[in-house]
Amino acid sequence: MSVTSEYDESTQTLKIRVEGRFDFNCHQAFRQSYEACDAERTEFVVDLKQTSYIDSSALGMLLLLRDYAGGDQARVRLLNCNSEVRNILAISNFEKLFEIE
Repeated sequence: MSVTSEYDESTQTLKIRVEGRFDFNCHQAFRQSYEACDAERTEFVVDLKQTSYIDSSALGMLLLLRDYAGGDQARVRLLNCNSEVRNILAISNFEKLFEIE
């Protein structure tokens, strides 16, 4: 499990990468990865390319990020989901809340 983030000043985009299992063990690192950003001016991208598993606590963390980023006006994209992760997001109706690519 690893959570890393990188902020691009020119595009005002924060890219958060989750590697391995995205579960409760990531909670603190995931929250810390975005809390220092100005939510009103930042686009958030969560790269799930290296994510092997996602559970209900990870879904909750994504919802907390969405709330932090402005709720319905949030700019949060979920990228590079494998088929298992995409299936969990679909079952949870997250395509209505997030842009999933």
